[in-house]
Amino acid sequence: MKASSALAVGLLVAVPGSGQADAISDFYKGRTVTALVGVSAGGEYDLKLRLVARHIGKHIPGRPTVIPQNMTGATGMVMANFLFNVAPQDGTYIGVIQNGLPTSQAVGVEGVKFDATRFQWIGSVAPTTETMVTWKTTGVTTIEQARQKEVIVGAVGSSGITLSFPVMLNDLAGTKFKMVLGYTGSGALDLAMERGEVSGRAGSWSSLKASKPNWVANKDINVLVHSGPKPADLPNVPSTEDVISSPDDRQVLDIVTVGDTLGHPFATGPGVPADRVTALRKAFVDMLGDPEFRKEAAASNLEVDPVSAEALSGAVNRALGASAASKQRARKYFQ
Repeated sequence: MKASSALAVGLLVAVPGSGQADAISDFYKGRTVTALVGVSAGGEYDLKLRLVARHIGKHIPGRPTVIPQNMTGATGMVMANFLFNVAPQDGTYIGVIQNGLPTSQAVGVEGVKFDATRFQWIGSVAPTTETMVTWKTTGVTTIEQARQKEVIVGAVGSSGITLSFPVMLNDLAGTKFKMVLGYTGSGALDLAMERGEVSGRAGSWSSLKASKPNWVANKDINVLVHSGPKPADLPNVPSTEDVISSPDDRQVLDIVTVGDTLGHPFATGPGVPADRVTALRKAFVDMLGDPEFRKEAAASNLEVDPVSAEALSGAVNRALGASAASKQRARKYFQ
C-alpha cells in the first residue's frame, strides 16, 4: 500500500468500544444492506459497487447480506437524491455517488435535491484520472490536433463529467469537440465508439483499462489529455494544467475536476447514526486490506489506493466553497 494510502486509512475511522460494537452487531445481524449505484451496468461505478458489495458484508458487525442495485437516472442524480431524502436513515442503505455530483450542486444544476456536504462519506477505493480519448480512425492523436479538427464526442445523459470535461476543454483549451448527448451508460457509449457513431469520449483511465482492456492493448484509442494523478503508463500525455495556463481558468478547472480526488466515493445518508457510520467506515477499511478483495480487484485491473472519508469531505467542501464567479463560469459546462 502506498504511504499516502496508509495515512488515509489510518485517519479513516475510530474503533468503536466493545459495547457499541455489540449493539451494531445486534442491529445488522440478519439484515440486508442495499448498495446502490446510479448508472447502468458495465462501467467502473457498477464494477466497483458490485466488488464492494461482494466483500464488505463480512467486515460489518453482524455480517449482513449486501445486495447491489442499479438505480439509474440523470447520471446518478436520481440515486443520490434517493439516498439523501428517501432511503431509510439507519445504515441499511449505502451508495457509490457519481463524483461529478458535488460539482453539479456547486454550479446549481437543476434537479439536485441533496447537500453533498451532509452525505456521510465512507471512503473510496482510489482516486481517478480523467482522460479525453479519440478512436484510432480519427487521425486526432494530440490535443493540438483536436484544436484544429472537429471530433464527434459522446456523453452519458445530459450532465456529468463525460459532458463537462470535453466542453470545458473546448472553452479553456480551444478544442473542437462536437457533443452527442443521451447515452444511457458507459457500456452504451463504448459501443457507440466501436460502431463509429462517435469518435471520442471522456472517461477515467482506470475505467477504460478495466472495462475495455482490448482498446488499450490494441491501441484502439489515443489519449489526448488527462486530469488528476498522472498514470505511470501515460508518461507523455499532457495534463489539463499543461494546456490550461490562466490562473482564473485553473480555478474553474478545479471545480469541474473535483471528482478526480473523489474517485468512486461511497456514502450513506445524512441521518444515519454516528456509530453505524463509524462501523461502515471501519468495514470499508478492513475490506480494502482483505487479500480476497485485493485479489479480485487486481484481476479486474482495479487500482486500490484508498481515499479517506475526511479527504472526500474536504474535497467536497472546497468545491462548494469556491468563489461565486468561478462557479458561474463553470456552470455553463453543465447546461
